[in-house]
Amino acid sequence: MSMFLDTAKIKVKAGNGGDGMVAFRREKYVPNGGPWGGDGGRGGNVIFVVDEGLRTLMDFRYNRHFKAQSGEKGMTKGMHGRGAEDLMVHVPQGTTVRDAETGKILTDLIENGQKFIVAHGGRGGRGNIRFATPKNPAPEISENGEPGQERELQLELKILADVGLVGFPSVGKSTLLSVITSAKPKIGAYHFTTIVPNLGMVRTQSGESFAVADLPGLIEGASQGVGLGTQFLRHIERTRVILHVIDMSASEGRNPYEDYLAINKELESYNLRLMERPQIIVANKMDMPDSAENLKTFKKKLAENYDELPQIFPISSLTKQGLSMLLDATAELLDKTPEFLLYDESEMEEEAYYGFDEDAPAFDISRDDDAAWVLSGDKLEKLFVMTNFDREEAVMKFARQLRGMGVDEALRARGAKDGDLVRIGNFEFEFVD
Repeated sequence: MSMFLDTAKIKVKAGNGGDGMVAFRREKYVPNGGPWGGDGGRGGNVIFVVDEGLRTLMDFRYNRHFKAQSGEKGMTKGMHGRGAEDLMVHVPQGTTVRDAETGKILTDLIENGQKFIVAHGGRGGRGNIRFATPKNPAPEISENGEPGQERELQLELKILADVGLVGFPSVGKSTLLSVITSAKPKIGAYHFTTIVPNLGMVRTQSGESFAVADLPGLIEGASQGVGLGTQFLRHIERTRVILHVIDMSASEGRNPYEDYLAINKELESYNLRLMERPQIIVANKMDMPDSAENLKTFKKKLAENYDELPQIFPISSLTKQGLSMLLDATAELLDKTPEFLLYDESEMEEEAYYGFDEDAPAFDISRDDDAAWVLSGDKLEKLFVMTNFDREEAVMKFARQLRGMGVDEALRARGAKDGDLVRIGNFEFEFVD
């Protein structure tokens, strides 16, 4: 089984805030001690951090749930609960993080050590010391901690490489990579020897260096899911230069020019922007019979159909013929080719922040099959979760908040009558007109 994994779906849950405490100061020589309950601590965030030592998302194959610790509860003597430590999750360079529900991209992690909060911890609930007023100097009210953010994420790894080798199976991409770098890809005389991307570093004679990725061979229909190509085409998206490797010997009976057109069609079908990247045509296997004649025919057809001809370098990976010129030209092209942005602003989530939308309605009213009125909405549900229903004062405060939000009026307008059942989550109470 391949140990390379470049996609994963995981669930993350930030820590809940600690509950606030109801307490009173009672000391022998301190009259009228008053409220003394402290606030709860902040819940831990879930943070992704880039680790250059990782190469795949294999760590997420079996461990798909990541949960940060909750904050400590508030304590007496006005002491706050301890905030929880953040949960650090290590990911490889080149990891794109999407919200699985909305499809929006949260972040693109490419720099070693880069950090991003993918789930925010909840704030701690307030203790009763926070609710003291001149009218109510001894409140028996505290808040529960705010729930931490919970979300499902889709991770995609797009390897970091300056140059991508593309071409049909068995055109010599793996052999070329093994010759120009120290990489040791599997090489065999059969199709799809390469089943995972291989990465290697090139250093030219002039001292330039760049990273090269050898991708599994493409075939016609790869962009629609045929063969292995569709699984690994994403890895070419970060490259700035494409080396299009063609078997100029036509040893398998294929036409080099038709191969060139077919691969470009697959790149264009997968992502139109891939054709913006400059290409160098690598005419491989020039040590084989008929290669020179096939190259002449290939150049002639290119001239007939294209106004601007790409650079063509005849090489032989086996005899190392023409490699230095190819690598120098590649380094030169890289120097004048800018980075390509993978995502525009419309694809990115504006702000990865956990909280309700201020513009969204505070609550929504629906009706269940048993004729009970159902209240929902982010703002209302958050108030509900943070209310300590063990304290009568807190319950009365929640009732006042609902009235202030206009829930009572809205229920009356919908036809609610005295004694009707009202439900928020699993909590039920009677409507009092």
